[in-house]
Amino acid sequence: MRLPILATTLCLAAPALADVDSALDRHILPGFDAFAERAAVLAKTAAADCRPKAVGPAYQAAFDAWMPVADLRLGPSETGALSIAFWPDPRGFTQRTLTRLIAEEDPIARDPEGYADVSIAARGFFALEMLIHDPAFAEYAPGSYTCDLVTAIAADLHNQAKALEASWEGEFAATLRSAGAAGNATFLTEDEALRALYTQILSSLDFTAQKRLGLPLGTFDRPRPALAEARRSGRSVRNVVLAAEAAHGLATALADWPTPTTDAALETVQTAAARIEAPAFQDVTDPQARLRAEILQQAVNSLREAIEQEIGARYGITPGFNSQDGD
Repeated sequence: MRLPILATTLCLAAPALADVDSALDRHILPGFDAFAERAAVLAKTAAADCRPKAVGPAYQAAFDAWMPVADLRLGPSETGALSIAFWPDPRGFTQRTLTRLIAEEDPIARDPEGYADVSIAARGFFALEMLIHDPAFAEYAPGSYTCDLVTAIAADLHNQAKALEASWEGEFAATLRSAGAAGNATFLTEDEALRALYTQILSSLDFTAQKRLGLPLGTFDRPRPALAEARRSGRSVRNVVLAAEAAHGLATALADWPTPTTDAALETVQTAAARIEAPAFQDVTDPQARLRAEILQQAVNSLREAIEQEIGARYGITPGFNSQDGD
C-alpha cells in the first residue's frame, strides 16, 4: 500500500554499483529464493492436508521467508507483491470476497492455475490467514469447498513466489547491475540503481511505523487492535521485527563499511519488541501496553534515522528525502 509522500531533496555522491551487487547477492536474491522454497512446502502441505493444524506451521514458515523481501516495491515486486500480501484492508475486501466464493462455490477454487485471475483480495497470505485462523472460516472439513480453496490459494502463492524469484534473478537483477550502461532505459546512471534500492529501505521503515504500528495504535482515545497486520495468526509484532531486520539487512548490504549506530538501532527495536506481551497488539487498549507499542514505534523511526545518518549521508543522500520517489 502506498505511504504518504515526505518532502525532500536528494543528491547522490559517487557511484556504487558494487554495493548494488552486494544488495542483490547478499539480501534480495537469497530472499526470493528462500521464499519460493517455503511457498513450495506450503503448497505441498496444503495439497496433502488442508486442515488449519496441518497448514498453519507451513504458513508461518512461508510468511517468515516472505518478510525479508515483503516491502520491496521495485521492478517485478512493484505490482507482484500486492497479490501476495494484500494489506491494509480497512474495507474488509478479503473477508467479503472469500465469503462470496464459498457461498457460490465458485469452481475457480478447483483450478489453481486459473486462480491467478481472482481478485487480489482473495489471494496470498491474508486470504489464507483468514481461512485457517478466523473462526468464521476455519471449521471446515477435508473435501469441503473451503478445503479446496485453501489448497488453491497455497498453490497460487507458490506460483507467485516462483514468478517473482524468476523475474528478479533474471531480467531485473541484470537491469540493476547494468545501471548506466548503453541501452538501460530503466536506470540511466549507476546512482539511480543505488537510490532505487535505498528508497525501499526507508519506505519499508515508514510503512512499519505508520501502518504496522500506527494502525493498531490508532489514537489514545480510540486504539484499533483489530487493524493490526496478521493479527489472526498472531504475527503482528513478529512482522514489525522481521521488517526492521530486513531493512537493516538491505541497508548494511549497500554499505561496505561498519555501521555500529545502525546495528545498535536494530537491537533497540528487537529489545522493545520483546517487551510487548500481546503478539497481535491486542492489549493496546491498556495504557502501559500502548506505551510499549509506542516505544517500539519510536525505535523503528530511530532505525530509519540511523540509516539516513550512517549510510544515506555517506552516499550524499539528504536525510528526510522523499522515500517514495525512486526516480
